[in-house]
Amino acid sequence: MLNTQKLGKTILAALTIAALGSASVSAASLADIQKSGKIRIAVANEIPYGYIDPNGDAKGAGPDVAKHIMDELGIKDIEWVTAEFSGLIPGLQADRFDMVAAEMAVLPTRCEQVIYSEPNTSYGEGLLVATGNPDGIHSFEDFATRKDIKVAIMAGADQLDMMQALGVAEDQMVTISSNADAISTVSTGRANAYAATSLTASELAAKGDKVEVAGEFVDPVVNGEEVRSWGAFTFAQGSEDLRDAVNGVLAEYKATDDWSKTLMSYGFTQSDVDGSGHKTTEELCAAK
Repeated sequence: MLNTQKLGKTILAALTIAALGSASVSAASLADIQKSGKIRIAVANEIPYGYIDPNGDAKGAGPDVAKHIMDELGIKDIEWVTAEFSGLIPGLQADRFDMVAAEMAVLPTRCEQVIYSEPNTSYGEGLLVATGNPDGIHSFEDFATRKDIKVAIMAGADQLDMMQALGVAEDQMVTISSNADAISTVSTGRANAYAATSLTASELAAKGDKVEVAGEFVDPVVNGEEVRSWGAFTFAQGSEDLRDAVNGVLAEYKATDDWSKTLMSYGFTQSDVDGSGHKTTEELCAAK
């Protein structure tokens, strides 16, 4: 783990972000941020991607790598901000923070609203189900072929796009505001499963005995390709100088053992680490 005290005081600010316009207000420049020595970075409190621990410290693959990058850029003070996942892009557009370290998947629709660094992580999908998997759910496709089951999805998450591409009916999808609601949603039967990344599903399953990760999970195949996500740091349009500086340090850091050890300490596999370099942001933004 990196020393958070080294980077100055950590401030936890809870945000409730309402619907905001798509136009981005003026974003702080890299020069402004370096001059002040302070940057505002948001997370969505999603383990292991980016979260605030009980001591108020920022942890996760995104924050730990971001701390190293900011230190290299001479930015010593990070103000950590928490927001619901669906509020991350609107928050950037409204200048509520300068950067997001939530390992948000790079998607073409999001590339129209924000700009990304090169990928920092790569990860697959998973399902959280009731203990014993009484409904025998093993894939996202099960919801397209069976009309008697419902799947929960976090607002703003890309699992919605996957389900829609697979032909899952709208009335079979239950929207929840955060991962914190997933266990109760599944254990009470409001939904038969929760669709999330494999790492998120595993983390949630470890928190209670009423849920588990769906065994024998079959990775979703959309448009003939197995689904894998690439997570990156996210910025408002107009913050290209900050994004470019982050990319420069990130490329150097990804060539070190320390970077891979950081990711693997949060449950990423060697395959995930290697896979993070298999796609560029340009390729991901251009994907159809």
